[in-house]
Amino acid sequence: MDYFSPPNEIDTELRDFLQKSCDLLCNWYSETTNSEPLPGKMDISSILPEKDGLSESRLISDFKLIMDASFRPSHPGSLAHLDPPPLISSIAADMICAGLNNNMLANELSPSLSKLEDKVCDWFAKCIGFSESSGGALSSGGSLTNLSALVVARNECNLRDDSDAVIIASKDSHYSLQKAIKVMGLPESSIRRVDTDSEGRMCLSKIEDELRSIKNHKKKCFAIVATAGTTIRGSIDPLIDLKKLCVKEGIWLHIDGAIGGIFGIDKTTKSIVEGLNLADSLSINPQKILGIAKTSSILLLSNKKKLRDTFGTNMPYLEPMINDDINGGEIGIQGTRPAEILKLWIGLRQLGQTGIKSLLQGSINRRVIFEELLDSSKFDIKSGPLHLLALTPKNMSIDDSFNWAKRTREHLLKNSFMISKPYYSDRHHIKVVFGNPHTSKDHILKLSELLNQSIK
Repeated sequence: MDYFSPPNEIDTELRDFLQKSCDLLCNWYSETTNSEPLPGKMDISSILPEKDGLSESRLISDFKLIMDASFRPSHPGSLAHLDPPPLISSIAADMICAGLNNNMLANELSPSLSKLEDKVCDWFAKCIGFSESSGGALSSGGSLTNLSALVVARNECNLRDDSDAVIIASKDSHYSLQKAIKVMGLPESSIRRVDTDSEGRMCLSKIEDELRSIKNHKKKCFAIVATAGTTIRGSIDPLIDLKKLCVKEGIWLHIDGAIGGIFGIDKTTKSIVEGLNLADSLSINPQKILGIAKTSSILLLSNKKKLRDTFGTNMPYLEPMINDDINGGEIGIQGTRPAEILKLWIGLRQLGQTGIKSLLQGSINRRVIFEELLDSSKFDIKSGPLHLLALTPKNMSIDDSFNWAKRTREHLLKNSFMISKPYYSDRHHIKVVFGNPHTSKDHILKLSELLNQSIK
């Protein structure tokens, strides 16, 4: 098999290799319900390149080796994390994207795809309710999106060289904020975490107390980070009230909507995350529920120009841009990056508005059904308005809650249910995420029965 596909004729070897790879993938999907969400151990005898390149058949065998030992997000019992199965069109788009091998660094290296990304981001901004000056860009994951937003916020507040600059976030905010602070050269104490209320939302009074403390210590806050969908229970911070406070104090409002932001694009679920359009910056991860193949993360800004103001370098080796066009490498941390916009766009096209609504509303409905089936006399249930929840036994010690979570997770795995056991609010919980469209009511009924039976 040749190394590269020729530029002047149909490559039959490529076509055959892709067909065999496709058959392998389709077979892997078809075996899902006869397997477990988590595989057994993988034994790779040789991973390094051999003296001569491998044949087609051996390459296919290598694929199969990895696939047989891979996590199966399509399994109806895969309910541990925010990792649904991928859309059919998104899978194909990932292949096309790899074949095109265009580079989102510059418009001349990805002419159609750069325009597509700009238009799709504009569509998302319009759905959310941003103004005409808004826009955004894709990046590889929510951690990078949150980092980019905070870099812009710090730049806009003219605190680029201030090592005492701080941000305020919820105690339930995502760990990516810790990473962002480290990358930005700030001490970990630069994150001022405030308590949450009984619903898992940031307490405004605590934020006001923290702001007074920051001022008293002669420091400056460059961003308040709200969360639209916390990782453990799916809580939504009071976005509208937070915006009022940010306007009053002259502080950037970033909303980490990696989990819940996507609910803002559909009219039937938009009210759940009311206030997203008030953000100065907003992260959204369509991969977490719409089935867009990884990765798919969007950063939206109320004023897109601030991306270029922050990250622009006027790359001298590229052709100068015409009019107001901006090269992709000038609006984010990443330079070279793949055209992930293709699988997002084609996935949205496959779903249509009806499909988007069905996935969003269906995930919430599954959580509601599950929560109603749980024995509330046995469990302390923590949930929000989205599609995930956490539970832990009532009146149980910290050590006993750990043993229960460990024992219960193992028992559920034996029954083909994969859940997670996060440590939250001083004890271990069982967490269930209902973004998997293959999870039926029967699965939900069985899972609830197993959990109710886990406590005598």
